[in-house]
Parts: sequence; C-alpha cells; structure tokens
Amino acid sequence: MKKGLIGVQMSTIKEKIDELGAYGTLEACAKLGFHCVEISQIPMTPENVAGMKKACDDFGIKAAACTAALEPITPGMPGEYLTENFEKIVEDCKILNCDMLRIGMLPISCMGSEEEALDFVKRADEMAIKLRERGIDLYYHNHHMEFIRYGGRYLLDIIKDTTKQMGFELDIHWIKRGGEDPVEYIKKYAGRIRLLHLKDYRIGQMKLPEGVFDSASFMQAFANMVEFAEVGEGTLPIKECMEAGLAGGSEYFLIEQDNTYGRDPFESLRISKEHLTEMGYGSWFEL
Repeated sequence: MKKGLIGVQMSTIKEKIDELGAYGTLEACAKLGFHCVEISQIPMTPENVAGMKKACDDFGIKAAACTAALEPITPGMPGEYLTENFEKIVEDCKILNCDMLRIGMLPISCMGSEEEALDFVKRADEMAIKLRERGIDLYYHNHHMEFIRYGGRYLLDIIKDTTKQMGFELDIHWIKRGGEDPVEYIKKYAGRIRLLHLKDYRIGQMKLPEGVFDSASFMQAFANMVEFAEVGEGTLPIKECMEAGLAGGSEYFLIEQDNTYGRDPFESLRISKEHLTEMGYGSWFEL
C-alpha cells in the first residue's frame, strides 16, 4: 500500500540542540518514534552536521531535506547562502544523504513587490538547475504572504506558473491563514510537492492586557487569536490534506509547530503523533 513518511521539522525543536546536542536531539526524536527529519534553523556547523549524520545512521533516521536561503533574508544578515556557500551546502546535503533543499521564505526586500519577488524567483529557478546537476532538487516553502494578489492572481500561483525547475513545499497552516482551502491548493500543485508541512490552526484564548481597557488593545488581542497547534488539536482537515498530498506526489509529511506556547516541544510532537496514529497513519512513522 502506498504511503508517505511522517517526520519532524527541526525548527520545532531547535532549542533542544543547545541542551542535548544534535545527536541527542535526534536520539530523542527516535525514542518518540520519528524516523524522518527536515533540517531547518539548525546551525550547520561541522559538529552539528556530524552529530546529525551519526544519529541518522545509529537510529535509522532519514534526512528528507536541508534548508538554505538563496541570499540573505535581510541585507548583511549572517548565515550560509547558495549564492556564496554553494559547495558547502551541497556537501552538507551529501553527508546527510539528502537530495532535497528548501528555501524557507522570500527575502524581506521582495515582500510587497511583485517585480522584486519575480526577480528572486527567476534566480531561484536558475539555482535549481545548478543544484539538480549535483543531484539535489530545490523546493520553495510558502507562508501567508504569497497570497497577496497582483493583477488579480496570488503571488504563489504566479511563482508556480513562472518557474519550471523549482518544486514547492506547501504549508497547510499558512495556506489557511492566507485565506484559502489547503486541500484544494495541494491538489492544484500536484506533481510539484514532494514535501508537505503538517501544522494545525486553532483559535486561542483572547489575551487582554491587564490594566486600563481601551479599543486599541482590544483590537490587537482580537486580531492575534490565531495560534499554531499540535496536529489534530486544531481545525484543519488533516486527513484530507495528507491524502491529497499523497495523491499529488508528496513523499514526506513534516510536523512543524512554530510556537508551542510553553509546552515542551517533544510533548507537542508526541501529541501530534498520537493524533496521526489515531487517524490511521501509524505505519507512516516507519521507514
């Protein structure tokens, strides 16, 4: 029976790296029953890369994708970039036996400018050709900002129709926050989505400030009620999203939670895993 592989987006557990090290963090993931990770927001130091490599070998973990920006998100921002550190990034992927690389978001300079965004996308698509020559596919991860309209069309759809080489990693939470149906969007992008982000969406408690009540503070609290949720703890049609992803070519389904609101992230992962198992996806946690 056809199935995908459910894993952990490591940005969810990035704070554990300082506490447990790269090796210990992935060992804890394996103990929770996860055998797949997507590497993001983890410093790709030689020590961390070696620790992740050893953990993958020791605990049977697949590194589905690594992350790299094409260029600095903001001018002068430190980090590793495909335009400047191409060989290092490719070598890290090879060490981790990983054939996918993802761009996490648009540079700040592109937000609000169709011209700047399309110039960036053109260069990213050219980089995808260069990476494929080295056996690595390039993917773009969406947020809600790509649901801005230019000429009546969403920027995300413009990016899709403009590119030929780059694939997409659709994030169901951000599609919902952008105002669209994630199931329908997954179907629309069939054939270009080897990666899918599982991130639920919920309305949290309104947190009014203490002290004097005023309309401005009320409106701020009112507008900030959307939260990231453990998979199965929110309102998204998770099963339908996963089935649409599988039908459209998704191979890896990565649990991501940008904020766990004080809950230990490993506990959040446990809750998500429990819900997904109850939905019938227990076998998707095994290689």
